[in-house]
Amino acid sequence: MLELLAKLATGAEPGFAEKQIRWALSFDGNGRFLDVLELGDAGTKGNRGQTFSRCPEFIRQYKQAGGKSEFLWDTAEIVARYAENPDDEDLGKKHDHFVQLLRGAAAVMPELTPIANALNDDDVLTQIRKRLEEKRVRPNDKVTLLIDDEYPLASPAWHDWWREQYRRLCTGRQADKAEKRSKRAKRKMVCLVSGEIVEPLETHPKIEGLAGVGGQPSGDVLVGMDKDAFTSYFLQQSANAAVAQEAAYRYRAALNELIRNNSRKLAGALVVHWFKSTVRKEDDPLDWLDNPPGAEESMARKAASDLLDSIASGKRADLGDNRYYALVLSGAAGRVMVRDWMEGQFEELARNIGNWFEDLSVVHRDAGRLAPDPTFQTILRSTVFGRNPKEKDDNLPPPFVAKMWRVAVRGEPIPQAALAMALARFKADILDKDKTFDHARMGLMKAYFVRKARKEGKENHMRQEYNWQHPSPAYHCGGTMAVLAKLQQAALGDVGAGVVQRYYAAASATPALVLGRIIRTAQYHLNKLEPGLAHWYEEKLGQLALAIGDNYPQTLTVEGQSLFALGYYQMWVELRTKKSEENK
Repeated sequence: MLELLAKLATGAEPGFAEKQIRWALSFDGNGRFLDVLELGDAGTKGNRGQTFSRCPEFIRQYKQAGGKSEFLWDTAEIVARYAENPDDEDLGKKHDHFVQLLRGAAAVMPELTPIANALNDDDVLTQIRKRLEEKRVRPNDKVTLLIDDEYPLASPAWHDWWREQYRRLCTGRQADKAEKRSKRAKRKMVCLVSGEIVEPLETHPKIEGLAGVGGQPSGDVLVGMDKDAFTSYFLQQSANAAVAQEAAYRYRAALNELIRNNSRKLAGALVVHWFKSTVRKEDDPLDWLDNPPGAEESMARKAASDLLDSIASGKRADLGDNRYYALVLSGAAGRVMVRDWMEGQFEELARNIGNWFEDLSVVHRDAGRLAPDPTFQTILRSTVFGRNPKEKDDNLPPPFVAKMWRVAVRGEPIPQAALAMALARFKADILDKDKTFDHARMGLMKAYFVRKARKEGKENHMRQEYNWQHPSPAYHCGGTMAVLAKLQQAALGDVGAGVVQRYYAAASATPALVLGRIIRTAQYHLNKLEPGLAHWYEEKLGQLALAIGDNYPQTLTVEGQSLFALGYYQMWVELRTKKSEENK
């Protein structure tokens, strides 16, 4: 995984990193402060600012020594002493270091000298702080400089000067520190990323962008050991998993870029993926999980089928030998938690995603068509309780999300826990007359049985619509319940708490005990109908009784109750279809 990530960012270099900076302090060439400007999508909620691909960056150990700042960019707090106490001694040292670096770089960028003088002037700092406050800039927001409409960060003029500073202040310092600690720390080891003999990096750079999934705002480490229990052979910290400095910065740069530009948040986890060779967004099967192509039914399955056909016919030979890579990440106590790692052939991925939507497809509750392809997030939310999408996302356990992601991507069986969660939501909703059927939930329950049959090598009896040939009595018991509910409605209209609200829970758990009693009372409802309609309902009940035979289940397990629910839903839709046909 680290090797593949490192290959993604071959241009990454220690001491440089991509940063998103939201604010700029604008000066003219004489160092006169002009204004505070918002970068990126100014004024929009969630604006993260402008991306600068090569920003100078000190190593953590250097800054942790205290009184240090970054070069050309840092937080508003440090650059302008923008804090509740601007005269704080530690803050003053960091600000002075920022100014000192500007003066040092003036040898290669003379335009920085007036800016350093301005930032050393209390009157100018007061002006800047006033504008920062008016713009509602937070003290920890990143700030850079703008001089005569040019960003010094975007100029290559300082790169060589910075490399020398970085080598002197960071690389050399780390080596000296390692030598003082132990001669063993300087031993040469095999890099786990490149396979080369290197001096391992003691502490790795942090991964950014996981604050929304349990990570720290300042970043989290992917490789790090700070407890004796996780070390061996007297090795210090990350030397226990030897990685060269260059390789560490490359995998960090690649992962940060993927998190920033190609990730999706799923409840408490973040999913990132990439391909061996570039794939257009419209051909990306993993993107279809969040954005199924087209609002019409079966579009995702058709897109997958078309893509596989084009690969097989040689029209898209470029995708034939392509590969996909996917990570499920979250943060935990300052560390990056890799919840799952997947890789495989692109063709296999397209087939699995096509199967995912095919297995989930179920008849629409309005009858006469299939339900639209659900998003992956919709499937997850259909399994948990919550008053709104955010509350549902908060109730989703990250391990469950990671497992379901693997189910979709790798074509694995759906865990029974997901079936139980979907069934609990179904039973809660069906007792509320104001709620209707959830397509994603019904599709997930159907897909469970489809994939179980596929894994066991058995015939799949689940269809998108009601299957009269289904061998399960539990399934037809659910169908019988739907007919009885419709019969009562036809005879009595809206009666408040109907047969479903009163008997569904008991009937789905103990059909033999409850259904017989309801069927006996159905005669009362049949007597209220027109003879033709009464005969039609009698015929339906008779067909279902034949399908069940003498095997009315005494009790049903979670799987049995799920079949009962599917039978109920699909029969309920079939009866609506019948009604529509009769109205024509």
